[in-house]
Amino acid sequence: MKKAAGAEQSNPLFRQVYQHMENRMERGEWKAHDKLPSIRLLAEELKVHRLTVFKAYRELTEDGKVYVKDKSGYYVAQGGGTADKTGEGANVASYVLANPMSDIQRMPASYQFSQALIDPGLLPNLFLSEYVKKVFDLYPKVMGTYSSVQGDEELRETLSRHFQKQHRLQLSPRELLITSGGQQAINLIAGIVLGPMDAVLVERPTYSVAMDIFRRLGARLVPVEITPQGYNLQQVEELMRSHRPRMFYMNPTHHNPTGYTVPAQQRKLLVELAERYRCLLVEDDPFRDMYFEEEPPPPFFAYDTEGWVIYIGSFSKYVAPGLRICAVGCRYPFMERLITAKSLADNGTPILNQKIFLHYYTTPRLQQHLGKLRIALQVYKEIMEEELAATGWEWTPPQGGLNLWVKLPEHISAAALLARCMEESISFVPGEILDPLGDMKSWLRLSYSFASENVLREGVRRLAALAREF
Repeated sequence: MKKAAGAEQSNPLFRQVYQHMENRMERGEWKAHDKLPSIRLLAEELKVHRLTVFKAYRELTEDGKVYVKDKSGYYVAQGGGTADKTGEGANVASYVLANPMSDIQRMPASYQFSQALIDPGLLPNLFLSEYVKKVFDLYPKVMGTYSSVQGDEELRETLSRHFQKQHRLQLSPRELLITSGGQQAINLIAGIVLGPMDAVLVERPTYSVAMDIFRRLGARLVPVEITPQGYNLQQVEELMRSHRPRMFYMNPTHHNPTGYTVPAQQRKLLVELAERYRCLLVEDDPFRDMYFEEEPPPPFFAYDTEGWVIYIGSFSKYVAPGLRICAVGCRYPFMERLITAKSLADNGTPILNQKIFLHYYTTPRLQQHLGKLRIALQVYKEIMEEELAATGWEWTPPQGGLNLWVKLPEHISAAALLARCMEESISFVPGEILDPLGDMKSWLRLSYSFASENVLREGVRRLAALAREF
């Protein structure tokens, strides 16, 4: 992401290195009188010039946070980790705010393949409206009050039982926080965990909005390849050892955009790696219930005993998108920090939305509907695959989720194809904006869940015809 004009002067790179080192001292990674990495080693770790690190060390020394021993190197000063949160050192790099995913999705299109949402026609809308009326009967004063910051207690108790029964998650109500959608949860967690120059592991490819959030905080994205077989754990361990990431943001179940699901054995081993290298695993899980045949393995959180996994269980995609309900599960003391961050963001998700969701989600009729919805989504997926069969394009059939991750012939640029498709009112997501390296230029994400069957068939046919122009 490009920096705003003038950002280099207001917060130059050496200042970001300064802030990064200051954060690590505050977190206790470097304690008073610990020897700090050499200029060469730190420059290699942060992928910056040695002169940049030298300038940061010089300022840290002048500010009394670091001291020098002749012929020995740099050391943390007593109290060196106490940052001046009111001064210039507290500033975070200024970036141009960007959200290319939103830019694409906001463009009007008759054939909408960029939205990873459910076709509204597949949702039980009349049934939901009945429950809206019921909520006002049960809670006549619901519009006259706020929710608690952590979320409605009745809803958290219900979700605690649900997660235990369905996913083997041992989460008490006090270990759950209700947020306004999964994106807010990612934003809150990242704001607590990440600072300038901090490393964050992300899958390649991954959810572009999450990457934009991390970049805005000045973090360094370190890609982890995801395949139909999951992760290469040897690669993950090496990245954890060399980069010492603060967190690993992952979507391991019916992954967005690839549809891959990480096997159970890897989940257990990766939790052990996270504990060993003190790296938080942030598990984004919005597609778990959208499986086609076999249920996916339990979440990473089910294998965690030491508090190194934060679970984001979002219901916005397939229950009632307009309610924006998500539950974040984590252990204390991190939950305390999360509640404080939520209080500063909006002081609580609207109580009306929570009560509507509570009584709607727990009905037997909705649970039956989820089974029918899975069948419908599998039909939609197969329709898209059937229409793509003659193109020669490549993809791995997903076992759940809402997307196909498609490889075009090398000579076709997905971005160029999108520009041509938008002229014909067809949208999709080009792979390069989902790639932390920005290199997947012949890949695209096609969401099969948002269009009706007839529109789906016609739109894919038109898309394939336009691709033949290249």
